[in-house]
Amino acid sequence: MYKIFLADDEIWETIGLKKLIEKSGLPLQVVGEAENGIVALQQIEEKRPDILISDIRMPGLNGLELSQKIKEKGLDMAIILLSGYAEFEYARSALRYGVEDYLLKPVEQEMLEKALRKITEEKERAEIGQEEEAAHTEEGTESGAVIKQILREIQQSYTEDITLNSLAEKYNISDSRLSTRLKEILGMSFSKYLTSQRVQRAKELLADDKLSIEQIAGMVGYRDYFYFIRVFKKVTGVSPSVYRKNL
Repeated sequence: MYKIFLADDEIWETIGLKKLIEKSGLPLQVVGEAENGIVALQQIEEKRPDILISDIRMPGLNGLELSQKIKEKGLDMAIILLSGYAEFEYARSALRYGVEDYLLKPVEQEMLEKALRKITEEKERAEIGQEEEAAHTEEGTESGAVIKQILREIQQSYTEDITLNSLAEKYNISDSRLSTRLKEILGMSFSKYLTSQRVQRAKELLADDKLSIEQIAGMVGYRDYFYFIRVFKKVTGVSPSVYRKNL
């Protein structure tokens, strides 16, 4: 439901507008009315309506002056100005004050409803856009936190039996999504990163002559000793035993 404020020094005009608004069936609620621009501005600051319908000719502040004040104060609302035939061209200048529309008095149901429908639809689209943006931001923040946690786990547990599938299942994220995000962050695939971490650790352990190559293979996450040798040689260009001799 959108809040609407009426500013007109002619009471019968205000009553007529209320009836037309009600008849439109749009999600609008009249939250206030004023007979002069100064009171209208005070009430608008307090009630913060979504839409203002104001006559151009009013005591205190006229419709254009009221629109200008609203713009200067940064109050976010759509404005419709009403004018008699003599001021119609004058009303056109109100566009520079952010006025959405201007209608000729006496106001016709069809024209008012058309103007209000346009405004409400624009506001609904804006709200949907804001909600989607907020949802995407929240999703992105949450996703970023999850990926960071996954990276920490990989760095702490790379020597264990860890797979992309097991991580994706644990953190409730699809394999493909996780693979893509890790590649974006690491600059390489999950398997290549895991292999590089394991081989680097193996290099460090090979400096300890007390450890056999088979033991080292198990310590860095490879159950198959011969597979470890193939992987190590593929990454470094030499076998673990040759690497150890060259240390």
